[in-house]
Amino acid sequence: MGPIGIVAALEAEAHALGTARRHADRVLRLHDGALLGISGIGAEAAAHAAYRLVDAGVQGLVSWGMAGALDPALRAGDLVLPSAVITPNVAPISMSAGWRDWLAERLAETLAHSRAAQIAVCDGVLLTSPVAIDTVAAKAAALRTTLAVAVDMESAAVATVAMDRGLPCIAVRAIVDTAADCLPRAVLAASRAGQVRIASLARELVRSPRDVAPLLRLVGRYRAAKRTLLSVARVGLDFPQPGVARRA
Repeated sequence: MGPIGIVAALEAEAHALGTARRHADRVLRLHDGALLGISGIGAEAAAHAAYRLVDAGVQGLVSWGMAGALDPALRAGDLVLPSAVITPNVAPISMSAGWRDWLAERLAETLAHSRAAQIAVCDGVLLTSPVAIDTVAAKAAALRTTLAVAVDMESAAVATVAMDRGLPCIAVRAIVDTAADCLPRAVLAASRAGQVRIASLARELVRSPRDVAPLLRLVGRYRAAKRTLLSVARVGLDFPQPGVARRA
């Protein structure tokens, strides 16, 4: 089987995968041979990165990074390995059950042997939204209308590329903000260019100082999500050959 292709929206999410070197135009090679595309935020950017990875010869795709919880039962640091991804306008796309089961089992075994705390894993549906779902009310509404447990802005685009090219696909998403968290306006404003940049965030905080407290809370949530991604990366993504992505 050829290399796995991983799409991460943000450099901060990709850092958990370790060091990478240039492989081709806007494609990086990780130490384990997997290929990485850092896309920027949003479905269109993620699709472009996924196609670049496919053109580079990958044999499967992973949508990697963080997500927001819609289900109140999910906490920061929980891991979502969705059975399917959905968007408001596209039928659900099934993820590789073989990859999901393999990764969840390997993660549990690795953490047990290291005596580290286990990570809660959820296999519910993941919603890909064209816009950030940033308030408690909006998250509750999305949960009611879609029954999705969590939301991101890229995974359905990656899954669509995988299905188009007949490749297996999985989404690996660690929860950052919970269903009870509002996303600070400063974070939303700073990420409009497709990447969250510290200088932009600092400027937005000056304009909206009331965001400082929720931002500090979000930093703690981010650290929990980052620990989860690091744990998954240590397990590795050398998946066995599964079935391809398909409509649910």
